[in-house]
Amino acid sequence: MTSVALKGLAGRKLRTLLTALAIVLGVAMISGTFVLTDTIHSAFDQIFRGSYDNTAAVISGKKVTDFATGGSPTVPQSLVAKVRELDGVESATGQIFNLNDSSDYGKLIGRDGKVIGSSGNPTFAFGLDPSRPDLLPLDIASGHWAVASDEVVIDSSSAKKEHFAVGDRIGVAVQGPTRYFRIVGTAKFGSVDSLGGATFAIFNVPTAQKLLHKEGQYDAILVSSKQGVSPESLTREIAPLLPANAQVETGEEQAKQNSKDISEFTKFLQMFLLAFGGIALFVGAFVIANTLSITVSQRTREFATLRTLGASRRQLLRSVLLEGFVTGLFASVTGLVLGLGLAKGLSAAMKALELDLPQTGTVFATRTVVVSILLGVIGTMLATIAPAIRATRVPPIAAVREGATLPKGRIARHRVLSSLLTVAVSVALLGYGLFAPGVGAGPRLLALAVGVLALFVGVAMGSSKLVRPLVKLVGAPSRRLGGTEGALANENANRNPARTAATAAALMIGLALVTAVATLGAGLRESDRAALRHQVVADYVVTSQNGWDPLSVAAGNAAAAAPGVELASAVRNEQSKILGDEARVDGIDPSTISSAYRYDWVQGSNATLASLGTDGAIVRKKFADKHHIAVGETIRVMNPAGRQSSFVVRGIYTQPKFGSIDPVVGSVAISQQAFAKTFDRPQNAYVFLNVKGGATDGETAALQKALTGYPEAKLHDRHGWVEERAKGIDKLLALLYVLLALSVIVSLFGMVNTLVLSVFERTREIGMLRAVGMSRRQTRRMITHESVITALIGAGLGLPLGVFLAGLITRALSDQGVSFTVPIVPLIAFAVVAVVAGLLASIAPARRAARLRPLEALKYE
Repeated sequence: MTSVALKGLAGRKLRTLLTALAIVLGVAMISGTFVLTDTIHSAFDQIFRGSYDNTAAVISGKKVTDFATGGSPTVPQSLVAKVRELDGVESATGQIFNLNDSSDYGKLIGRDGKVIGSSGNPTFAFGLDPSRPDLLPLDIASGHWAVASDEVVIDSSSAKKEHFAVGDRIGVAVQGPTRYFRIVGTAKFGSVDSLGGATFAIFNVPTAQKLLHKEGQYDAILVSSKQGVSPESLTREIAPLLPANAQVETGEEQAKQNSKDISEFTKFLQMFLLAFGGIALFVGAFVIANTLSITVSQRTREFATLRTLGASRRQLLRSVLLEGFVTGLFASVTGLVLGLGLAKGLSAAMKALELDLPQTGTVFATRTVVVSILLGVIGTMLATIAPAIRATRVPPIAAVREGATLPKGRIARHRVLSSLLTVAVSVALLGYGLFAPGVGAGPRLLALAVGVLALFVGVAMGSSKLVRPLVKLVGAPSRRLGGTEGALANENANRNPARTAATAAALMIGLALVTAVATLGAGLRESDRAALRHQVVADYVVTSQNGWDPLSVAAGNAAAAAPGVELASAVRNEQSKILGDEARVDGIDPSTISSAYRYDWVQGSNATLASLGTDGAIVRKKFADKHHIAVGETIRVMNPAGRQSSFVVRGIYTQPKFGSIDPVVGSVAISQQAFAKTFDRPQNAYVFLNVKGGATDGETAALQKALTGYPEAKLHDRHGWVEERAKGIDKLLALLYVLLALSVIVSLFGMVNTLVLSVFERTREIGMLRAVGMSRRQTRRMITHESVITALIGAGLGLPLGVFLAGLITRALSDQGVSFTVPIVPLIAFAVVAVVAGLLASIAPARRAARLRPLEALKYE
């Protein structure tokens, strides 16, 4: 039976290839995800390990918060001299260098006056000491390190892309206006040219300290040990010298810690992308199950003949499962190889979304091979089980019957009841995952994933009962405008409702997920816009170019001094630790903020702002409720360096519900005077501006002129700022559409499969139609109409299902202010996509049907 199964596959090369393609794409997504994330992680690992190759110990500030707008905690410059006097120290040097902190930015300015690099990537400013070459974290690629205050070294990737060479002058904006420096060298991290889309500017240490407002401070002190002194013993020797807010680690420990922070991101990215690979495999399993079911039905006489010749049911089962295994193995290996190319595509998609990440030589791990092949083969085998069992039910007598069909299975006889039970279970799981209180993240996500998959399976099981009414609805244009071909296409779709439904189910899944994303995205976007419009009442908003990097105080002052500005209110912010939790603290101008930003008061009023002084604070209600804070109580705020300050709560405010997801302002607000005393190196988050007569083209031009020297600054009018903030959701939606498109492509191959098999099955019928006068053109039209009708059935099932899923999620998020909005235009676009998918899927089957010769077709069995 093994040879029979293998010869059968060899004799049906086209069908086998089309079946395998459904799994190929899903495995390629999984393989590509592993290759991409492993390559990114390897690049970061090389960067971090290479940065501390010759470093025995690293002294740095203790990290109190995960992120700091003004930069990570520093250590005093005077500590270097003390460290050098220790017996085990060979050399020590201070550096302005922290790869885990993009707050110390230095934007390179191209010849066109624009910032080099994408706005979504960090732009570092470093200060390195070339007198200690053994402790330098980067390698010089050309020229030499910066020594004078007017010299700079830039990353070799930017130099290559922007055609800068040693000796050229380049603009650099480091927390202030653009200054010009002479390029004296280019540098890179070992074999990694740059940090993806990031850029860096390297100065000598005194210049970097001045530009970054870190006079007398270092980000880190790098120490090498004398021969025979271990890194561990050196750190023990250094520890007693350190102030309370500093720490010392070995170079290897520091590299591992930095790499660990990145590993968390790459792991999240990996799981995120693997989820879409899993969706593609799930759709592929639908396609394979449908394809094999059709081929089993078409091979009824073949299986019956084998039974007549003595083959047992177990042997038939093994034979069909073997076909599935070989198909799955072939598809998995092919998908594994294609994953290398798909990894490049995923990288390009991330770059287009301004998420470019560093990469080095492609990493193709053993785990990638094993997991990809296992998932592909297992997915194919699971999809093969039901058709294989059906093959065993073929009675031997069918070998001598004309037009024999398979008997219905037990599940098929109770399909409607099974469908309803499955849907009921899925809805219960979705309700548990979305609404049950006190459920952990793991069980909640598992319930949601299983619930969604069960919902698709349940709807697919019962969809055959919906085929006839759907054909009547979506097939109406074909009947009215398609003539005889359209009428025949409608009859063909109705002829085998179970097959039509199974074919449409694959497309249904992809369209349902896309629709759910679009519907949920529309609600999030509208809720976000409404919340932002309610909060910000200023005419203009000045932010950094990407909207989340800090903005220099100098840029805010330049905007405030522009002609026509009646009011300027800067909002500074910084991360802190309050009552054991990280919280964002704002520094506001109490006399101007209420004219630019609307606080919704729970306790207090705008008059409360005047009472802040140097020791008062207002607190957001959500934070106050969590920590049981009342007006009049004192809270202690710990800054990123570990220094604490006390404030009396003067008022409590709230925000629009949706605004609490991505808040404009922080959990606590204090006066800018108090902020300057509490936090080091303050920087702006926003600058709100009101101008005489409101926002006009003339005022916009004047403000842009005032900000000309500050390339990190971006000016928006109120409407433009709201739309810019909402674009973050649009970028996420674009990424989800790209990833979900893979499942739609898989379903497209499923439709091609079914139509090709249908043409095989109806060879004599098509031959008879050709014999009575149907032309080749009419034959192609008939197949095309049938394909489009099937695709529209998929849309008719998928679009409402997607809206239903989005409605459930929106209901679960209603307490966060998320509204339910049906995006009419995108839904129409998805229906058009379904039509296009149907047209594309029909091309090969229609041409094959049209090429059938009538006489040969009539003799076909």
